[in-house]
Amino acid sequence: MTSTWVEPSNTATALLLLGRGSDPATERGVECPGDLPAPSDPGLVARAAAAKAKLGDKVFVLGHHYQRDEVIQFADVTGDSFKLAREAAARPDAEYVVFCGVHFMAESADILTSERQRVVLPDLAAGCSMADMAALPQVETAWDVLTELGVAARTVPVTYMNSSADIKGFVGRNGGVVCTSSNAKQALDWAFGQGSKVLFLPDQHLGRNTAVLEMGLSLDDCVLYDPHKPHGGLTAEQVRDAKMILWRGHCSVHGRFTLDSVEDVRRRVPGVTVLVHPECRHEVVTAADLVGSTEYIIRAIEAAPAGSAWAVGTELNLVRRLALAHPDKQIMFLDKAICYCSTMNRIDLPHLVWALEELVAGRVVNQITVDPDTARHARAALDQMLALPGAATPPPASA
Repeated sequence: MTSTWVEPSNTATALLLLGRGSDPATERGVECPGDLPAPSDPGLVARAAAAKAKLGDKVFVLGHHYQRDEVIQFADVTGDSFKLAREAAARPDAEYVVFCGVHFMAESADILTSERQRVVLPDLAAGCSMADMAALPQVETAWDVLTELGVAARTVPVTYMNSSADIKGFVGRNGGVVCTSSNAKQALDWAFGQGSKVLFLPDQHLGRNTAVLEMGLSLDDCVLYDPHKPHGGLTAEQVRDAKMILWRGHCSVHGRFTLDSVEDVRRRVPGVTVLVHPECRHEVVTAADLVGSTEYIIRAIEAAPAGSAWAVGTELNLVRRLALAHPDKQIMFLDKAICYCSTMNRIDLPHLVWALEELVAGRVVNQITVDPDTARHARAALDQMLALPGAATPPPASA
């Protein structure tokens, strides 16, 4: 799954997000082939229901929390990326796993499911800008820098779940671990038990927030490696002194929330509780009242008393869904500007209908496959995460 990294132009990236053109060198994959139903087709809901019914137990549809409501209604299970991949692995009788999420999530499902199961992503251009910020050639170059400086042997790579299979494979080959936003502290505790430094990929904010706010490290213990600069833009002394080498990556949604957003909502809504995801900037997280993963955010809102006010710093589809599900509470988006995850929103009802109807016709479209060598090393990093204290029982090994 390796490829030569070419920095995409702004125009090329914009066209890709609009659904025009392709970019096979990135995690986003390529454009969706085939003839899609028209979005204006009034029969799309009925067609999706009919196709899903015909497939029966042969298909298992997964829906990420950030998906559109029109897609979520057909999901057998909803959740965050790792929960969904594990759910797929726990359904060995499902011949087809239709993953309504983004590319790296479908890759993880392919790694954790059996060989007889086929994972389908309704739109191959549904990717993750954060995952794209750490391409394998860049990370290998960074590792060469650490090797030249004599620190690679005591550096443990840790990658966030929001990374490509290539990066998970790299981490597995080099004795590292995958983490989620829920278990990042446990992963870092384990990593620092193996070495004296951590290379944290690809989200700088989750790495920094976990290290400083949960583990007691200082901001000075963290340095930012920029893959677009020689030696990451760091001096040899900075690399040798650092405990956390953070990759210069971020979530395009969570990264947009600012300290001004927090201060503004506090002025407008007296008594509001600010609840944000740990992918947000450090100054936003420190100014918030509560910080937690997507699942944590959902549980906090569910447990909140009637009449309480909440400003939530995460993807808008989820915030809107929470507001509709809890009309007795005042739930609002932390930022005034609308901000969906543009690539996650590539999975819409026409793409889902097309994928399901193709399966009914006996044609497997947009299958996501990870090459065996990459999958083996990525699985090792995932298994190491599952072995962390408090982790649930691992899914069965691929057969």
